[in-house]
Amino acid sequence: MTTALVDYDSGNLHSAQKAFERMAAEVGAGPIIVTGDPDVVARADRIVLPGDGAFPHCRSQLYAQSGLAEAITEAVTRRAVPFFGICVGMQMLATTGHEHADTPGFGWIAGDIRQITPADPALKVPHMGWNDLVIDTPHPVLDGIATGEHAYFVHSYAMQVSNPAERLAHVEYGGDVTAIIGRDNIIGTQFHPEKSQHAGLRMIANFLSWRP
Repeated sequence: MTTALVDYDSGNLHSAQKAFERMAAEVGAGPIIVTGDPDVVARADRIVLPGDGAFPHCRSQLYAQSGLAEAITEAVTRRAVPFFGICVGMQMLATTGHEHADTPGFGWIAGDIRQITPADPALKVPHMGWNDLVIDTPHPVLDGIATGEHAYFVHSYAMQVSNPAERLAHVEYGGDVTAIIGRDNIIGTQFHPEKSQHAGLRMIANFLSWRP
């Protein structure tokens, strides 16, 4: 069993790689391969798509790598390979991102990426730091994670899902903000699980053991 951590020149993968390697060793999930090679991604048993920065830039970088987005799409939508999107990697699951310019996402989970607008003007954007998760919908990747556990966020935009059943968790930040989305073989977190201590590492371990 191999897990492809997709490298498309859109973020520092070091901490994610270390966290996934640590939990893969604990649960016996096989190797974590950091790669931008479409052939390696196409053969992987699990796929992780991170992303830092602006939605249009990440999307452009991903599609600039010949065949990479297509390999991910083929694996996830046709072979039902388990997929984990992180931060902007999660946002790219949406129908459309509205950061700087309207930009299409994968469209695997219907919804839009829009700027956070906290009701309390004292709350700063970007939303940066620790926040308490509120679990909305049970999911195998959330086993052992309860409402009130902490996760680490760095973002100015968030997903507004069309189907509430596909929002698995949120946080309160001058209004509720989507934290975790998912359906079928797909899951994504707005926060960085590799930086979220117990909750994040537990999610990673659960994902690496998940059989959708």
